[in-house]
This record gives sequence, structure tokens and C-alpha cells, in this order.
Amino acid sequence: MGLDIRLPIGLMFALFGLILLGFGLTSGEDLYRKSLGINVNALWGGVLLVVGAVMLALARRAKPDA
Repeated sequence: MGLDIRLPIGLMFALFGLILLGFGLTSGEDLYRKSLGINVNALWGGVLLVVGAVMLALARRAKPDA
């Protein structure tokens, strides 16, 4: 088939990470009072973005099937 599963999964994680990180960085501080002031959306958005970037890097580094 020639499609590495890491490519679409990496794109999905990176896209969700960007959306969540953007929401976390633009939302108000009073939203995070219940979570002891920790911006959980920005934190996990960053984690998802890093995981997506790693998956995309691994997919790019993989050898194509001949």
C-alpha cells in the first residue's frame, strides 16, 4: 500500500494539539480555577503537538517499501 500509519496519526495528533494549545493560550484565567490555576488545555495541547511531531518525524525517516 505504501502508506505508513504514523503519517495520518501524526497529523491527527499535531492538529488536535494545535487546536487545544490555541484554546488554552487564548482562554481566560478564571476557567482554570478548578484545576488549581494550571492551564491543562495548553499543557496537554503541547504534549499532543510533541507526540504528533515525533510521529511525523518517524514516518518521514522510515524507509519506503520497494
